[in-house]
Amino acid sequence: MPQMRNVGKQSRKSRSVMQSYTDGMSLEEQIGHLLVAGFWGLSPTPEIIDLIQNYHVNNIILFTRNVRDTQQVLDMTQSLQKIARDAGHRSPLLIMIDQENGLVSRLGRGSTVFPGNMALGAIGSEQIAYETALATGRELQALGINMNLAPVVDVNNNPANPVIGVRSFGEDPHYVARLGSAVVKGYREAGVITDLKHFPGHGDTAVDSHLALPSIPYDMARLESMELIPFKAAIEAGADTVMIAHLYLPQIMPEADIPSSVSASIINGLLRTQLGFKGVVISDCLEMHAILDTIGSSRASVLALQAGTDLILVSHTYERQRAAFEAIRSAVKEGELTQEVINQAVERVAQLKARYLSWDNLPAPKIPEWVGGPAHLQLQQHSYELSTTLVRNDSGLIPVKLGPDERLLVLTPQKKELSKVIDRHYVGEAFIEDLQKRHAHVEHLAVQLPLTAEGREEILQAADKADLLLVLTVNANLDPEQAELMKKLLATGKRVIGLAVYNPYDLLAFPELPTCLVTYEYTLPALQSAIRVIFGEQQAHGSLPISLPGLYTRGHHA
Repeated sequence: MPQMRNVGKQSRKSRSVMQSYTDGMSLEEQIGHLLVAGFWGLSPTPEIIDLIQNYHVNNIILFTRNVRDTQQVLDMTQSLQKIARDAGHRSPLLIMIDQENGLVSRLGRGSTVFPGNMALGAIGSEQIAYETALATGRELQALGINMNLAPVVDVNNNPANPVIGVRSFGEDPHYVARLGSAVVKGYREAGVITDLKHFPGHGDTAVDSHLALPSIPYDMARLESMELIPFKAAIEAGADTVMIAHLYLPQIMPEADIPSSVSASIINGLLRTQLGFKGVVISDCLEMHAILDTIGSSRASVLALQAGTDLILVSHTYERQRAAFEAIRSAVKEGELTQEVINQAVERVAQLKARYLSWDNLPAPKIPEWVGGPAHLQLQQHSYELSTTLVRNDSGLIPVKLGPDERLLVLTPQKKELSKVIDRHYVGEAFIEDLQKRHAHVEHLAVQLPLTAEGREEILQAADKADLLLVLTVNANLDPEQAELMKKLLATGKRVIGLAVYNPYDLLAFPELPTCLVTYEYTLPALQSAIRVIFGEQQAHGSLPISLPGLYTRGHHA
């Protein structure tokens, strides 16, 4: 295992490093140390090299588009660091990623897939939450990734939320607080910088801020009793950074019709003054439509810094990244943005980097054997076994008993995008092969969503020939066509098992379904655990971390 760095109270040495880091910085260097840029490619591109060398950009964000496998990621991060060092950067690059686990997993082949937040919520164990974060953090560190944009500590209490959902630990703020704090401690033990998101709380929205600007109608009393509780707890647990969401809170913000991500009342007021947060504040991506369709990314870069943000995230477009740099420089030179604001932001970022980063502490060029190794795979299987939730088994269909000639029809959803933030589906032939190992007659149909009339008819004809139907659903509570298909399948009189592979809220769409499980994510290890439950090879240990209004309360399991 890697040697963990001391990330506690700032030492005299780290203060000295921070002082040498900031002394004599030009304005351009300062701006580069406040910008976070992404790029497109599996190795450093001319664009990102230009930003590092000529714009002093010292912070990089990685996405699935940058990831093939573990060795490629390590080679890429080491190349990026060499480019920065050769360009005279004062500290290593801050290299970050959204490795929330579960459905929001960027890492590729060779890494370990661990349960996402709602699956951890179904387990309810702070120890498991800590252990999976520690293991994830160690793998990130070994690959040269020193910051994880996690955990999500939003309280998901809106079944119609299109963007948070299973990225949340659940609907109870104190429950979310305990698990979120455990995750923070795990990452800190691994020496990985943590990030709480999405402040002041994105859990009770029905709009995806990747696509538009959600409005939150609640007052401060409501926020203090719900959304802010997990943030307060995780900050006390040692969270390093907080990400500001693109939201509009008309009862909280005196500013009219601007996103919270550029609001001084939210950042300097609520977060820094009222909650006492002293760490680094990072914007959510300024290329999301909540920003692009309102004030634009360049203007938002200036306003976010004015409001108290330290790291400006421009994830995708080289031209917008350069434009943000120029907008900030112009705002300082013209007096709209004070040098003091820039200095304070740079100092906070410098303090963070002094605690975690050193040119003498970069990872070795070889992947350690424990990355994706037996110990982490054992933790993976154990945690997924604990998360699988049997919600209803009214007819005792589980464990299934199929005669040797009976036919099992499996329907799996095929959807180009489950949401704008999910970019890995670990479901394929391996899932069907696992079923075929257990029964000889398995037919598989991929359900193309949205459904066509022809597709629906093909499914019903196949169902007519089957004896047992295993129907996987994705966000069926928000998709009337999936709900209608399930009702038609139930009307055939066949035995039906429903498997919600995303939000458990699917069950609200067909409350008459007598047999149903939830995996909380469309990942292969989650589905393999469900298969073992269905065939009676293991028990289902998980409990619902959210309520299903009119059906079940939080904590329910069959």
